[in-house]
Amino acid sequence: MVFSDRADAGRRLALAVGERLGTAGNVVVLGLPRGGVVVAAAVAQALHAPLDVLVVRKLGVPGRPELALGAVAAGTRVLNDDVVQALRLDRRLIDAVTAVELEVLRHREQEYRGVRPAVPLLGATAVVVDDGLATGATARAAVRALREHATDRPERVVLAVPVGPPDTVASLTAEVDDVVCLLRPAAFMAVGECYRDFAQVQDAEVRRLLAGG
Repeated sequence: MVFSDRADAGRRLALAVGERLGTAGNVVVLGLPRGGVVVAAAVAQALHAPLDVLVVRKLGVPGRPELALGAVAAGTRVLNDDVVQALRLDRRLIDAVTAVELEVLRHREQEYRGVRPAVPLLGATAVVVDDGLATGATARAAVRALREHATDRPERVVLAVPVGPPDTVASLTAEVDDVVCLLRPAAFMAVGECYRDFAQVQDAEVRRLLAGG
């Protein structure tokens, strides 16, 4: 299976999510920026559910930003222990990277949502959507942030992605109530390989989708 673009992936994902949710009434779709918001917008439209953003920031290894040592979301930090141990990363360095990304996270959340309040999640089924999984650190930080949110905790958390490696998908099943993943290639290389168009999503596009455009 190859997706034309993120919107196409979202429409296909919505069919599977809808079947899995059944008659669940109170559903909120949360997109992980940037690309996940495009997929989530198509899911939300198909499910006639409200769309919101759940900002997550990857923690890149200094000097090797493409390599994730973990991720943060809403004050929740998840570390890739294999990377941390293999590179012998110092805790003070990790804390410094975390502080920088938390500041960026706060700025991005305000930029994306503007003056609109967050969609209430209390008692809802929260469907967390990204455009794909790699290490799973970003998704894991996102769902743990939802689980640990004491004042607005959803009743159920469902992780929905178009593609992800089998081991990563399996490792996330214990973190959520359900996982919907359309494609789990055994020889997984990169999320973008499963899209014909995987162009970078701009902040303006995220803002437009969240505003209902």
